[in-house]
Amino acid sequence: MSDLATTDIDGRLEAHRTELTGYCYRMLGSAFEAEDAVQDTMVRAWRSFDRFEGRSSLRSWLYRIATNVCLDMLNAGNKRARPMDLTEATPVARAVLSAQPEATWLEPVPDGRVLPSLADPAEKAVERETIRLAFVAALQHLPPKQRAVLILREVLAWKASEVAELLETSVASVNSALQRARATLAQSSPAETDPADPLDEEQQKLLARYVAAFEGYDMEALTALLHEDATLSMPPYDLWLRGHDDIVGWMLGVGSVCRGSRLVATVANGTPAFAHYHPSASGQGFDPWALMVIEITDGRVAGITSFLDTARWFPLFGLPERLEG
Repeated sequence: MSDLATTDIDGRLEAHRTELTGYCYRMLGSAFEAEDAVQDTMVRAWRSFDRFEGRSSLRSWLYRIATNVCLDMLNAGNKRARPMDLTEATPVARAVLSAQPEATWLEPVPDGRVLPSLADPAEKAVERETIRLAFVAALQHLPPKQRAVLILREVLAWKASEVAELLETSVASVNSALQRARATLAQSSPAETDPADPLDEEQQKLLARYVAAFEGYDMEALTALLHEDATLSMPPYDLWLRGHDDIVGWMLGVGSVCRGSRLVATVANGTPAFAHYHPSASGQGFDPWALMVIEITDGRVAGITSFLDTARWFPLFGLPERLEG
């Protein structure tokens, strides 16, 4: 194969990388596993490109390969969750930090890795809504093939006949799988969050007040921004708290080590997020502490998920290694 032909193939395959990563992320619940799955897809496609006869579109062919890769990975038993998917909320008075293995947890993902540039605002809204932590967590309740059917039909708007061809099954089987998937999701329906693309003026003001309250460690101001039943979780710990009284109680107790922290705005999973930097033990500057993903509902903060494994998350999100004083 000539260098020119190789370059052309590489370019055609790479044009689909972002949307494929979004698909694999929804299937697997892991940013890193999604990237591995897409890389495996690209390698398989490149090696067998001479056998691709154009009987389907290149995009459909790549999705078929990616689906098979994901199904193979999921057959190994991979199923990721949020703390609230595994245990009941713990009252702050009984809160104990117990870490679980990395493979237990649903992972955050930068928007730019999984959201292709779409001109249609409605399509863009669906793409963002369906990478939210709560939605991807709900998908994890579905058997792998139902998960693929639901994503392809409901998120990516494929026809039943197209999904049937991809999965090498019948249209009736696809429609049946979609009905079962919808029924399962209805039992654990993820709460809706306010649209945030772009943030409107009120959301910007809310987040500015949140930053001021957190950095100033003003718990009265923070309480005013939280829903009464807001949640706080901190993977890799399985502890999670519900309600602003318990959240504030945590922050004034064990969490008080976060006094004097700094927040840097970013985005994750289609929602606002912050890089949380903690005062350095050296007394100079600030060190990475958590990636804080914020969910807003009805103009207040409904969920705070602080992912503590900063060695994984900060490089992925392109965040500074530390902040100077």
